[in-house]
Formats: sequence, C-alpha cells, structure tokens
Amino acid sequence: MLKDIENNFSVLEKGILNISKNYQNLSEKYSELSREHEELQKKYDEERKKSQVLAEEHKEIKLYSAISGNPDHNRLMKNHINRLIKEVDHCIAELQNSGL
Repeated sequence: MLKDIENNFSVLEKGILNISKNYQNLSEKYSELSREHEELQKKYDEERKKSQVLAEEHKEIKLYSAISGNPDHNRLMKNHINRLIKEVDHCIAELQNSGL
C-alpha cells in the first residue's frame, strides 16, 4: 500500500515537473513572440508612414504636372481649381453673413 502511494506520488511529481517545464517553455516562447510582434508593429507603422508620404508626394507631382500643362492631368487641374473657387465662394459668403 505504501509502495503504491509512493509510486502515485512519484508519477504526480513527474507530471508536475513536466507541466512546469512546459509552462516555462511556453512562457519563453510568448515573450519571444511578444518582442517579435512589437518589432513588426514598429516596422508596419514606419512603412505606413512612408506610404502616406509617398501618396502625398504622388498627389503633389500630379498637381504640378497638371499646372505645367500636361494634357493627361487637365481634369485634375480643373477639379482642383473648382475646389479652390468653391472655398473662396464659401469664405466670401461667411464674410457677408458676419457683416464685414
């Protein structure tokens, strides 16, 4: 009977040690993956910022091209001018409404 209890205890002890070892390994893996995730998140943010800058530069280049008379971008220039005219009209209306 005592022998059986000792065997059971030994099996439980091995199981606990095994679980503890697995927990430690998983904990280390989690830490490693967390660091990797942070690094990838930083890279993603940097690339997103670069992409936004490039998109803005592309937009400006198209506008400069339209201003310089490139026939491919005439519609862009007309739309831009129309937008500016609408903004000016809105400002004039606001000034008239304010009594100035």
